[in-house]
Amino acid sequence: MAMMNEILSFADELLEVDNYNDYCPNGLQIEGRSEIKKIVCGVTASQALIDSAIAQKADLILVHHGFFWRGESLPIVGLKKRRIKAILDAEINLLGYHLPLDGHRELGNNAQLAKLLGVNIEHWFGATKPEICLFGSLDAPTSSEQFTSLIQQKLARTPLHLRKNNSKCIVKVGICTGGAQNYFESAIEQGVDAFVTGEVSEQSYHLAVESGVDFYSAGHHATERFGVQALAKVISEKFKLESEYIEIENPV
Repeated sequence: MAMMNEILSFADELLEVDNYNDYCPNGLQIEGRSEIKKIVCGVTASQALIDSAIAQKADLILVHHGFFWRGESLPIVGLKKRRIKAILDAEINLLGYHLPLDGHRELGNNAQLAKLLGVNIEHWFGATKPEICLFGSLDAPTSSEQFTSLIQQKLARTPLHLRKNNSKCIVKVGICTGGAQNYFESAIEQGVDAFVTGEVSEQSYHLAVESGVDFYSAGHHATERFGVQALAKVISEKFKLESEYIEIENPV
């Protein structure tokens, strides 16, 4: 058993939340009971994850996509009311980390995906400070077809692969998980052979064809499953807590 305030202080400091100007509050978003025995983690604080956490008798829900996004409607009504009421009634804490869990150099979504795909990180780039996109290299040149198969194997999902017909072998890789397709042009400027992200836009195709850089849209949810699991593991080991990741299917 651990105290929620101790877990919060540890996670906030570990992820350096004060260094990020984010679109949502990072850290404790909804306060529940003070004593924590079990953590349930997942990508998004959806109703399905909340219901599963309640069924598992969790004291803490740890997510990447939490609540209270900039620009969203403020009234707590409808689906928002249902989610928040369920958490409050169960006295569960909701702990959410967005950009800090993208940018962390070891536990973050991008670092974890790079590790999974065998990409050796060389430096970080992007418009945010700290930067959340990474540039790295594979141990050996890989065909675009082989890289597609690797992504499919590791993420259990076939990525949308945009390429020019005469795409070269892949060595240099840019990664920025989630909805980071707008960083494709920045990745091209970094000199990558391929860029991996979660989502895709119409212009991504033209950039891929005109630049000769392969673009992989591997799923917003699929690419962001690993940071929250890595963070939950560190927290559970430090505080000797039970921890469980719950996969909520999402094709996006």
